[in-house]
Amino acid sequence: MQGFFSTIQMRILGALALLMAMITMGSYATYNFERVEFLNPIPASITVQGEGEVLAVPDVGQFSFSVNAAGTDASEAQELSGTKINEILSYLKEQGVEDKDVKTQNYNLYPKWRFEERTCLPGNSFCPPGEQVQDGFEVTQTVMVKVRDTDQSGAIIAGVGDRGATNISNLNFMVDDVEALKAEARAIAIIDARQKAALLAQQLGVQVVRLQYYFEGGDTHNHSHEDRFMAFDEMEAQSSFADARMPVGEESVNVEVTITYEVR
Repeated sequence: MQGFFSTIQMRILGALALLMAMITMGSYATYNFERVEFLNPIPASITVQGEGEVLAVPDVGQFSFSVNAAGTDASEAQELSGTKINEILSYLKEQGVEDKDVKTQNYNLYPKWRFEERTCLPGNSFCPPGEQVQDGFEVTQTVMVKVRDTDQSGAIIAGVGDRGATNISNLNFMVDDVEALKAEARAIAIIDARQKAALLAQQLGVQVVRLQYYFEGGDTHNHSHEDRFMAFDEMEAQSSFADARMPVGEESVNVEVTITYEVR
């Protein structure tokens, strides 16, 4: 009988010991978990924005023109158009315009039509209807030109008009290498952001540790001049236009960056 009670007591003591061990292990794990969280909290950070702007004087003038030619058939229309275009292209090359700066934008070959009336027969109240009759072909070619010597833009445009070009339009001045301006504006924006981050960290009593996030936006490219439209049919004197000085204005490129820094 005494052995029986001894066995029960031993089992109870063993169960209590196991329970205490489990409680102790759980408490230790919780303590270690809380300690890890305390030692490795979510990093604090600050976010700043930087702005950069670069101004530049345009170094390229750009305009477009068209050449129209008509013929009794498609081949004749294309030949006449090609003759006019070749004369203009030769002139542009003589003025120092490179082949890479001349680009065809549109080339259209289409039939011409005329409306032909039908003669009414005498004494007949019914007149046959007229009809559309093909009347040859017409070619229209539009070319875009870049002029790198902006002071010569007016003279070159006048010369193109003298050689049969029509619809000379959209003369505007621009910076040819905009990407270089963007890179310069970006560098200024990043420096601006760094200075703001350093000042903010000093005011908060923290230190900048590393970069966490970078975003670039607000990329704008502004012209401080207006595009110019010209039609030689409306110009009073091409010679005076050729000698005219054209203000090229100024261009600006703006870049905005958003940077997040980890601090401690």
